[in-house]
Amino acid sequence: MAQPTADEPLSRRDRARVETFAEIKRTARRVLVGGEGLALRAVAREMGMTAPALYRYFASREELVEHVVADLYDELCDELESARDAARPAVPGVQLLAACREFRRWATTHVPEFGLLFGSAGDVAEIEGPAEVAGQRFGAVFATLVAQIWLDRRFPVPAEEEIDPALAEQLREWGAHIPVQLPLGVLRVFLSCWVRLYGLICMEIFGHLKFALADAGPLFEDELRRLGDLLGIADQYVSADRA
Repeated sequence: MAQPTADEPLSRRDRARVETFAEIKRTARRVLVGGEGLALRAVAREMGMTAPALYRYFASREELVEHVVADLYDELCDELESARDAARPAVPGVQLLAACREFRRWATTHVPEFGLLFGSAGDVAEIEGPAEVAGQRFGAVFATLVAQIWLDRRFPVPAEEEIDPALAEQLREWGAHIPVQLPLGVLRVFLSCWVRLYGLICMEIFGHLKFALADAGPLFEDELRRLGDLLGIADQYVSADRA
């Protein structure tokens, strides 16, 4: 049977299939976010379907999880890109700070989703498929801004020969897969900044800072200020209230 082209309207049957596909993903997200773990029977039960019927849409539980993860990445990226594009003045440093703040805001208001993306289920994004593509979009938001800052500011970076050879080899391999080609020293600084930013957010979300802090916001802002020093954009840092 011939498939409809992009210019042809979907048939009623095709529309129903698309709508069911989307509903399954929404239901799976509710089940996963609810902390119950994902069982196809639970998804089918909520939708009034049989579990075997779900296999007409997704070949396996893993494929369904991958699509849910991809949708979450896209949702997060939409928010990051909106914050980036709304930042004023529209310069890379200010845009990066805005994206970092939005990442924390999304994480703190979507704790179960954050756990799904960046906990064990986030490993799905490592396999080839929709989640991998969406994960690359997420990484590109930050990598592109750091690359633009580097081109504008030329912040201090270690020379390639100063980087441990085993680390340099891994950085070189990673750099070949990011959308912007950067010197190894820039990758080293970028990775260090990312570890600090991401690590702090993870510790806050998973409750590992409660022993010292009731509110991690001031520490996050202090770390942003320090990252600004590393990336040569200290003059573009403004407090969250002023931003």
